[in-house]
Amino acid sequence: MKFLVTGGAGFIGSEFVRKAVERGFEVCVVDKLTYAGDIKRISNIMERITFYKEDILNKEKLLEIFEIEKPQIVVHFAAESHVDRSILDPFKFIDTNVKGTLNLLDIALRSKIDLFINISTDEVYGEIKDKSKKFKETDPLVPNSPYSTSKASADMLGRAFFRTYGLPVITVRPSNNYGPWQYPEKLIPVVIWKAINEEPIPVYGNGKNIREWLYVSDCVEAIFLIIEKGKIGEIYNVGSGEEKENIEVVKTILYILNKPEDLITFVKDRPGHDYRYALDSKKIKTEIGWQPKTDFYTGIEITVKWYLENIHWLKEKIQALKEFWEEIYKL
Repeated sequence: MKFLVTGGAGFIGSEFVRKAVERGFEVCVVDKLTYAGDIKRISNIMERITFYKEDILNKEKLLEIFEIEKPQIVVHFAAESHVDRSILDPFKFIDTNVKGTLNLLDIALRSKIDLFINISTDEVYGEIKDKSKKFKETDPLVPNSPYSTSKASADMLGRAFFRTYGLPVITVRPSNNYGPWQYPEKLIPVVIWKAINEEPIPVYGNGKNIREWLYVSDCVEAIFLIIEKGKIGEIYNVGSGEEKENIEVVKTILYILNKPEDLITFVKDRPGHDYRYALDSKKIKTEIGWQPKTDFYTGIEITVKWYLENIHWLKEKIQALKEFWEEIYKL
């Protein structure tokens, strides 16, 4: 079985690629290597995969790759994925996440692939304020940011290609992932870096926004089970059930690193900041038998340890983010 993995040098995509190689699958990776992509994430397996540095907006090149590789399964991770960046430049998100996905779906249909796994996000549902409720796969999509709107569009395109053209698509909607190798524009690696250096840690608003945190290897395990047991045309939420306020996440990291809480600095809230995301993941648990294995505290300990051991990689990435942070905090 051969996988074509888009965004395979990204955070979640690279975890999938590493695990796929470990399991003995043939893998080809298509990745543009934007600021958030890094070949280092898969450097130890480069001799066991085929790698194409390519933009999914380049349809002609994608057609060539499909003709050469003849993949049976496409796992589509490639995306612009940071809400703050989507506020600064929504056009890039529409191009990559919508037009790029459309290119892949069209080529996959022409290539008569066996399965297309479309990786979406919990953010397509919008926010949920009632703490007694969680989003189900049948709930309407009400995205609120340019990022989540672009992902909702990609999500719906995948389902439209299934319904209209018969393309074998399965949609996966994971909650917030975290773990080793995550690019430090996201909350957890930012906090780790700031805490290590005892710098002020910026927290949006009052820090009470709630997210459901899923360790990256658990997410990837769910995707493999969906490939094996999932039903064509279906949607699967993938959540840990572990909801945390942002301020609680920050304080947990400070506790592990033995750093003072007075490093926390509250900053102006993000425009249109969603209050809470929460997934009902009963479907994947009952129909496919998936369960998350890594509790939040254990996952955070592993993640903090990894960044401490790979501090040079983290420092390299942080240097490139300073100008971006200056822009985003002006919003």
